[in-house]
Order: sequence, then structure tokens, then C-alpha cells
Amino acid sequence: MAKRRLNQQQLRRIDSNQQQRGKRVAQDSPSDTGAEAAPISATQSEPLAGQELGPEVPGLVICHYGQQLDIESHAEHNRGTVYRCHQRSNLPPLVTGDNVVWQAADDNSGVVVALQERRTILSRPNAHGDQRPVAANVDVMAIVIAPLPQPFGNLIDRYLVAAESLGLRAVILLNKTDLLDSTRDAFIEPLLELYKNIGYPVIRVSTKSNGGIEDLQQFLAQQTAVFVGQSGVGKSSLINSLRDTSRLPDDMPDLQEDAAVGELSAGRDKGTHTTTATRLYHLIGSGDLIDSPGIREFGLWHMDQHQLIAGFIEFKPFIDKCRFRDCRHLHEPGCALLDARDKGLINPERLTSYFHTLSTITPA
Repeated sequence: MAKRRLNQQQLRRIDSNQQQRGKRVAQDSPSDTGAEAAPISATQSEPLAGQELGPEVPGLVICHYGQQLDIESHAEHNRGTVYRCHQRSNLPPLVTGDNVVWQAADDNSGVVVALQERRTILSRPNAHGDQRPVAANVDVMAIVIAPLPQPFGNLIDRYLVAAESLGLRAVILLNKTDLLDSTRDAFIEPLLELYKNIGYPVIRVSTKSNGGIEDLQQFLAQQTAVFVGQSGVGKSSLINSLRDTSRLPDDMPDLQEDAAVGELSAGRDKGTHTTTATRLYHLIGSGDLIDSPGIREFGLWHMDQHQLIAGFIEFKPFIDKCRFRDCRHLHEPGCALLDARDKGLINPERLTSYFHTLSTITPA
């Protein structure tokens, strides 16, 4: 049966109810008062059949599996315990990192009843140009590259544009530094220097030698970071190195699961997909990490030309200084962007990358 479409009045009422739920839980949840609210009848909250639900309490989405979610409880009496939950049908799509209001059943399951306000939402366009949410409430986008599979500037640029459009801090992580080959990888150091000169931090790390791990931990402290990059660059291995599971409390076994690790495809130097669902991991005493499924493309089809060029941050001082307001920055006289390139104020490779990306988001 097709899902019933709601009219605007119904949508507004649902949104208002969710906001009230979120405020009520934030102001008077069991985690704050220590008091137990009266159980809510199963018929009030679309529960698992035949089960009575507990009080509404705050929680965090740590993983998404189709129609089900892993919710980490933030209630005082069961803080850190993970429950496999369903969500109410009138909620928007939930993603890893969402703060929610939920109710527990009596079999380690539960129902998500409301979505709390998001600070940020990271979305990834699909092949049809539709936005697909990936992670919520992210502060930092960590762009992971490695000697193999070979990194290339245009993919890094796409991630940086996405980070800028969302107001996220961006950091470039060169992982697997122990695999660097002075001949094969001679281009990597100039590539990293390019981004450092623009103003992006670059951190070099190795999970084999633990080099740079402490620097990365300090950079990510008290923040939620999403790790993005091609398959096979070692995002999951890096997350496992950052998480010192030996420091996790014994009564929090649900949080001790490591990220799955894969190998490069034989003969192709391309990564295999080992992360199949976006998952949140805790750094004890520090921030949180979100591991996203590896991708080899990162489309920006949803953006227009003005949004795209704003993501190339070193272009900003020049894009409004051209002689003509409709300047396309190709060969027009008096183009401030081309003049800046000729004077060495803008790297030609970044300008080429901008035009290449522009060609993928505009009709031929």
C-alpha cells in the first residue's frame, strides 16, 4: 500500500508535537531528575506489537540499518546501552548523529518518537541528483587520502566545497604514510602543500607506526567528525587506532565494537567497501567519529555556479572584482580571477578543478 501523504497542516502539527517532545525531554528527563516517568501506553506511540513502552528519554542515533536504528541511551539509568529501535512513520529520515527522543520496550528494543533539532546535516547526492542525508550534527569533515588508492585533487576539492557549504571545519589526513614511495608518490607533497597554502590543516598519520595519531586526537577533541574518502584509504583502520577501547568502561560492551577493515582490490589498487552503514564511534574523553561508506565519487549536482565557486575559498577576494557582472572567468577581459591566476595568487590547478566540477553540474 502506498504511504499516505500528509497535508501542510498535518505536517505543521507533527513538527510542533516533535518540538514540544524534545523540549519536555530536555527540561525534565529522567537523566536530569532521576525520577521515573509513568510508562506510556503502547497505543499512544506506535510500539512493537503488544509491548508497553517506558518514558520518553533522550538518545543518539549511532547507526542506521534501513528501517531500524541503533539508539544509544542518554538516560541516567541505562546510559551508553544500545537499543535496536524502529521509528514512528511520521518522522523524517533519521541519520547517524541525530539526537532523538525514544521509548524503550522490554526486550532491548524501542521506538523513536521525535527528532531533536539538528546543527548540521551532511547529505550526499545520488545518481539522480536527489539529496541523501548521511550524518547529522557534524563539526569537522576529515578528508582521508592515502598513497594507494592514488589521491586526486578534484575529489578533495569536491569534499572541501561540501564542507564549506555546510560551515564545517575541514582537515586533510594523509594516511598510510608508511607506504609512501618517493618515486611513485612524488606528486603528493606538492598536493598537500597546495592545500596548506590555501589555509586547510594537513595531518600525516600511520596506523602501523601510530605516527600522528596523538596530533589527530588533539585536533578532533570535543568535536564530532565525519571521515570521508575513497574506499581503501584506511578510514576504518584509522578510527580503530584513534579509539582506545581498553579505556572503555566494562559496563559499556555495546561501544567496544571496532570498525570493519578491508584490503585493496588485488591488481587494481582500489579499495573494497568494508563499511556498509554509516556508524558513530566514541573517543573516550574526546570527541566522536562517524565512519561513512567509502565512495569514489562525490557529486555536487545540487549546487549552482555561485554556490560552487564560493566553496573555493581562495577565489572569494576576486570573484566580485571582474569588469563584467556576468563574467564566466574563461577569457573575458578584465576578469579578476584570471588575473589572480596569472599573478600566482590562485593556483591554476584549482581553477581547472573548479571548471571541471562546474561542467558536471551544468547542462551541456
